[in-house]
Amino acid sequence: MSDSITTFFDAWGMADDAARARAIKPCFADGASYADPRSPEPLLGHAAIAEYVNMFSANAPGWSAKVVNDSVSANCHRVTVAFGGTGPDGTEMVQHGQYFADMDGDRIARMIGFAGTGAPA
Repeated sequence: MSDSITTFFDAWGMADDAARARAIKPCFADGASYADPRSPEPLLGHAAIAEYVNMFSANAPGWSAKVVNDSVSANCHRVTVAFGGTGPDGTEMVQHGQYFADMDGDRIARMIGFAGTGAPA
């Protein structure tokens, strides 16, 4: 399992935006990109990525993101992440996402995320 990937997703649950940005910065290689179904376009660089994660935290206070599976093939990580917290109706919720991360050494060079895990409907 990649420490950078785990640290990146652990940062999603942090309450302080500045601390979150400091945690995210070393996870990404220079010029890294990130995209998921909710990002308006691919985000470039750790600052833009941290700002995006800050928006998630502001819209889902108290939620966390935890890596629950990580497999590697040809220096690409396939990561399943469980996002969890209290939903609008007050009940606990968990949503899963699948991410693919190309690495530059120990840091993320490119990450693309998808809602769900790709399981057949």
